[in-house]
Amino acid sequence: MINRLTAILLLLGSVGLPSLCHAQADEIQVYDAGLAEPGVFNLTWHNNYTFDGSHAAPAPGGIAPDHSLNGVTEWAYGVNSWFEAGLYLPLYTVGDGSAKVNGLKLRALVARPDAANHRFVYGLGFELSYNSRHWDEKRITSEFRPIIGWHLGQFDVIFNPILDTAYDGIGDMVFAPSMRLAYNVSPNWALALEEYADFGPLNDLASGNEQSHQLFAVMDYAGAKLEVEAGLGFGLTTAADDLVFKLILSRDLN
Repeated sequence: MINRLTAILLLLGSVGLPSLCHAQADEIQVYDAGLAEPGVFNLTWHNNYTFDGSHAAPAPGGIAPDHSLNGVTEWAYGVNSWFEAGLYLPLYTVGDGSAKVNGLKLRALVARPDAANHRFVYGLGFELSYNSRHWDEKRITSEFRPIIGWHLGQFDVIFNPILDTAYDGIGDMVFAPSMRLAYNVSPNWALALEEYADFGPLNDLASGNEQSHQLFAVMDYAGAKLEVEAGLGFGLTTAADDLVFKLILSRDLN
């Protein structure tokens, strides 16, 4: 088991080496194949604030990341033991003395049932986004998010090799992986390191500081009625925002 964990850590380290764009995100989270229970509605509220970031807006009429708040309310429903449907609405940005609504997203998430109680977990998330022009100049975009993970005693290792597309060709799909290494201190508390990257389009991968890499130190609390995830992210390359705080609150509604 130790050799396997060492190999996984080396893989994570190699992916996280020097971290294309200052793209804003409404959701900063690594998916671990967890699903809402069948018949249960869940609300997750994502927020992140950029203390030190780019002064350039992602698109004309948008709000620059620096000193901006981005967020979204995520409404999810457990359809059955392996399928969860979701709606992201509203997506919003607050900054530069104004507030903007950025669009909406539909999500389908399939995963191994009862993933938390299995050693090896897997799944696939798909998002379909309708974007406001000031958020993304491409009106329709999607995310394909494979989920691969291992529960190794008190450690969790999760990898999401994400591909983003504006339906303009396979070569133009953007490779933006994320990963998480967590230590479960107790059934309710966990400490984690998470890395979020953007390598650019598959047909023209960026190198060195042209890539975006952020490393987050994260603390999780899983209570009976409320789950909390808070983290502080640091830019590892010049293409990444330097300091970002994220807060995710989640609870079942029935």
